[in-house]
Amino acid sequence: MFDNQAAGRKFPRRGRTAGVAASVGAALIAVGFGMQPAAAGAGTIAAHRSATAATATPAGAPGLGSDNLIQSDDFFQQGLQPVSATVGTTGNQALSACSGEETMRALTKGKAGAYAEVIWTFDTDDTLLTESVADGSTLASATSYEQRLNALVSSCQDEPDGHWYYGDGHAITVQGGEGTWYPSFNGDGDTAGGVAVIRSGHRFGIVELAGQPSDDPGYMEGIAAGAVNRLAD
Repeated sequence: MFDNQAAGRKFPRRGRTAGVAASVGAALIAVGFGMQPAAAGAGTIAAHRSATAATATPAGAPGLGSDNLIQSDDFFQQGLQPVSATVGTTGNQALSACSGEETMRALTKGKAGAYAEVIWTFDTDDTLLTESVADGSTLASATSYEQRLNALVSSCQDEPDGHWYYGDGHAITVQGGEGTWYPSFNGDGDTAGGVAVIRSGHRFGIVELAGQPSDDPGYMEGIAAGAVNRLAD
């Protein structure tokens, strides 16, 4: 089943032993595109024709829903063809390749108003996207966590020769909010994905792509912009 496969998969750029999806948690919804619906602990649903991550939170419902996570439509202009998405609401998914096993729930000490996360797979080998978001309840809280996530990413910019690393941060402002995206480079210095810290009002998060859909690291800017706009209230 897809959720089991995703949960055991190792993150391609992580220089640590933990897999990026090792702590997804029990409340998962797995969706396969162009395949049979995947089973999950929270139930089984069929993929939407629009290929969204999963069922959306009803209008006016509190907290975060899958509609606040990056969607398949956000990938096509970046040269990515999504295959499957595993969605959770526990906050127990690993944040990034730089964070080891730290999760959003651990970062916030379980005090966030809501959590949501997704693992996307694509039709390209060794390409994987993860996103973890939370509701900080207040602007001040979300801004503080945004700064902490940027500090976490920055800690992996200066690495020994032959090790993957993040490049310089690039700030963006879009209709839904703001973010900072960073290209990622492998040990040979080649582009190998990227990461972005995002915030929309009192919501914040981190999204990371492992893989290289093009030679231009700027594709991460498009992914970051899409994630920010989805995160907006």
